[in-house]
Amino acid sequence: MSTPIDLNALKNRQMVSWASGDYAVIGTTLQIVGEQLAEACDLRCDEQVLDVAAGNGNATLAAARRGCKVTSTDYVPALLERGEDRARAERLEVIFQVADAEALPFEDASFDVVLSTFGVMFTPDQAKAAAELARVCRPGGRIGLANWTPEGFVGQIFKTLGRHLPPPAGAQPPSLWGTEAHLQTLFADSAANIAVTRRLFNFRYRSAAHFIEVFRTWYGPVHKAFAALEADAALALEHDLTELLNSLNRAGPDSLVVPSEYLEVVITRR
Repeated sequence: MSTPIDLNALKNRQMVSWASGDYAVIGTTLQIVGEQLAEACDLRCDEQVLDVAAGNGNATLAAARRGCKVTSTDYVPALLERGEDRARAERLEVIFQVADAEALPFEDASFDVVLSTFGVMFTPDQAKAAAELARVCRPGGRIGLANWTPEGFVGQIFKTLGRHLPPPAGAQPPSLWGTEAHLQTLFADSAANIAVTRRLFNFRYRSAAHFIEVFRTWYGPVHKAFAALEADAALALEHDLTELLNSLNRAGPDSLVVPSEYLEVVITRR
């Protein structure tokens, strides 16, 4: 009989991982995803919007630029500080609050729209996180998500990391949020409608080596993976990532452009 996974311990490890490096260096390159999600959710001036697992605030800024009243949350305070710096630079009024996506400190039906771009998908207790998104969204409101797919480039990065550093037994892969069937399961009781659009985000770097250098320095999960491996094992991981990047590169030998599939999801709250 397998031992149940300790979700709290996993969450603590993840928190350390996302606090390492500096996700904002990567996150700012993903801004277009937040803008597209804001349009997909058809945000309106003065709507109450919550950004969950907001990171450095891409969806936060997109909603604030559209005149919404935005609350931006994450469980890593340093990331919220980066979002706050960006909002201040644009003279945008945003409330920033430390919060756990699995236990949001807000009343039921507090928000017109709840957003998360490549954030809530990384929660250890996926069912609890989905229930929290639905709980704080008003009936008739929208939940907007951007989730990497298992088959896409980022999904393959995590599979590669998992071959070198296997995840805890029983942990659900984050990329499940990038499958329509899992979304239907997570939101079966709360969704009146789930609209899914497959999109591509293009990672643009000088080369595979440049991508790996940036991600092993700044992107928490990759940073922690390299730090946990002995020298030979780290070289093996670097080799596998290089092979993956080069196999998907559509820019030719002089640059790196790698498309990564994600699901843009708009859920209408029942």
